[in-house]
Amino acid sequence: MALDIKVPTVGESISEVTLVKWMKGNGEWVNRDEVIAELESEKATFEINAEQAGIIQQIAKEGDTLAIGDVVASIDTEAAKPEAAVATIVEKAKAETTQLNEPVIASKPAMVSSEIKASPVAAAIIADKKIDSKAITASGSNGKILKQDVLEALTNPGRKPGIKAFNREDRPEKMSNLRKTISRRLVEAKNTTAMLTTFNEVDMGPVMDVRKKYKDKFKEVHGVNLGFMSFFTKACCYALQEFPAVNAYIDGENIVYHDYCDISIAVSAPKGLVVPVIRNAESLSMAGVEAAVVDLATKAKNNKLTIEEMTGGTFTITNGGIFGSMMSTPIINIPQSAILGMHNIVERPMAVSGQVVIKPMMYVALSYDHRIIDGRESVGFLVRVKQLLENPALLLFGKDPVDSLLEL
Repeated sequence: MALDIKVPTVGESISEVTLVKWMKGNGEWVNRDEVIAELESEKATFEINAEQAGIIQQIAKEGDTLAIGDVVASIDTEAAKPEAAVATIVEKAKAETTQLNEPVIASKPAMVSSEIKASPVAAAIIADKKIDSKAITASGSNGKILKQDVLEALTNPGRKPGIKAFNREDRPEKMSNLRKTISRRLVEAKNTTAMLTTFNEVDMGPVMDVRKKYKDKFKEVHGVNLGFMSFFTKACCYALQEFPAVNAYIDGENIVYHDYCDISIAVSAPKGLVVPVIRNAESLSMAGVEAAVVDLATKAKNNKLTIEEMTGGTFTITNGGIFGSMMSTPIINIPQSAILGMHNIVERPMAVSGQVVIKPMMYVALSYDHRIIDGRESVGFLVRVKQLLENPALLLFGKDPVDSLLEL
């Protein structure tokens, strides 16, 4: 009996997906609930599983665009399970490479790491010929090693990885659904908002001193590192409560205000920029924020984020400093009305009480929708974030501890 495996419903607004990668080869035996393929919608990457055990027959191809409900593969549930699980694709790879007698590139056996991106045939040849994957120049999308790349490495063992002969060929690659969505939303943000950016600079010395003094104890107690993101997140939460328009958005003729802070964190994932959300960040401790950041960043790296984890934020923080950016004008993450841009920390000479002092400084930028946020609010918000970061003790109550004690 043939059992059809169909594209599942992944969200009300999702009508089609792209088959990114087959996890099981055509004609292979699959167990029940085993992952057989990786699909990508315009918002997230997800996996589909075998509903029953049997021999899989691929119907769709990698790169195909499929509608919800389309058949991806069929499984022969009446097929007998092979006594020895020998993948047919490995045998095919060996047959294709028997004529190659070139010396092995690696001087010792090389295993194919799960972190290495390679097509099934390429992975089989790498394992069979014991090739050092670092000596292979990948030509596939997102750094994927293809069969021809492996054969080229076997034929030209002396060529250094990453160095190719220049040519005048054009190599079109199909846009992923995620990249299409990113492109559409960025253009929409530019065309539908009255976007403006204001800048300030922050002396990061006080925050760096706190991290230096408490990072080891913090890691010991909470099991996570004490990073900059928790300081910025807490500072933004206090500032958002003081300037609610920065935490709001326009819905038709209404302005929707939020009494909570769902902070979106821009993360660079293998397939593009994603913006997962830390829910109720205003109620989390520093350790809670750091744990949430680690969890979401790990899921983003492994393409495991769900649609729910990437929707519904009220304000976004993006950190271009990790890539070395000194200053930028971040684009609003619609329908939100503002986004804070962090940048790298650079030691610069600053005038303090008539003296030149070297301080670790960071430029910060706030891009905002001028239709809802006025200059007073945007500048006031950024100044408040600066004050909180330059006086980390204020993050405990959002104000000076003595003022809080005296209820001033």
